[in-house]
Amino acid sequence: MAQATPAINRQTPQAKRSGIGIELVRSLAAEGQRVFSLVEARKAAVRVGMRQSYLTEALHHLERTGWIVRIKRGLYAVSSSIPGVSPVHEFEIAMAMAKPAAISHWSALHHHGLTEQAPRTVFVLTPGVRNVSHLNRSQDRRRHAGQNAPLRPFHFVSIQRKWFFGVENVWVGEARITMTDPERTLLDGLSNPKLCGDFAEVLHAFERRGHELDVKRIIRYALKLDAAMAKRLGWVLEHHGVPAEKLRPLLEAPIRGWRKLDASSSSHGSYIRRWMIQENLPGSFR
Repeated sequence: MAQATPAINRQTPQAKRSGIGIELVRSLAAEGQRVFSLVEARKAAVRVGMRQSYLTEALHHLERTGWIVRIKRGLYAVSSSIPGVSPVHEFEIAMAMAKPAAISHWSALHHHGLTEQAPRTVFVLTPGVRNVSHLNRSQDRRRHAGQNAPLRPFHFVSIQRKWFFGVENVWVGEARITMTDPERTLLDGLSNPKLCGDFAEVLHAFERRGHELDVKRIIRYALKLDAAMAKRLGWVLEHHGVPAEKLRPLLEAPIRGWRKLDASSSSHGSYIRRWMIQENLPGSFR
């Protein structure tokens, strides 16, 4: 009697398609592309021998079976249900939505240990994007890359390209993330306190940084931004006992008119001519 062909050799066309789809996902993960665009998926399809005409169907099938998660149109994340693949961090997703970009403000403040308050929003600094409102509006509230927790909202802050500096690469889990360094993060707090909790939280962050603060670096950064930043920083550093000689570049920065110390608060309080600053703070913080 003739022996039956083993079932393993009778692979259906659907199983073959699923197999090459999984190869696609594994190839992307192996290349560190745990969050990937349609363009990156096309390149991976070439590596695994998948027909370009089949890619759209394959991505739909992979999403339906839980191997990938669609973040928004044309942007996907590898699911944490894949053996050997750790969950995708929200910072990875945020940075993939706008390039170049850096995790910033309250999110960076918390990562650097300068505040104990964890933000409910992921803050992202990005240059060259004229209108980030479509990024802030179009976020998909799908499950977070195969987990049960929904994505936190992202808040993108657009700046001029010349002001995109003071960033560093850090590891968050298995992800390599671009983030504003501690000194730049503190300055962003002075510029827009509401995106770091409030002005009192920013002042506490300066205290927590303490002797680890790179005074030369933060002064250099402030002078590259604008005069108002230089004056606010000068006031803060003086109140933290930084010698007057080190503050001279900030004092000499030309400025016209007064600036509020807390840019997010109303105009009240005494005027400090030395810094051309109005101390619009509650009495306990003066």
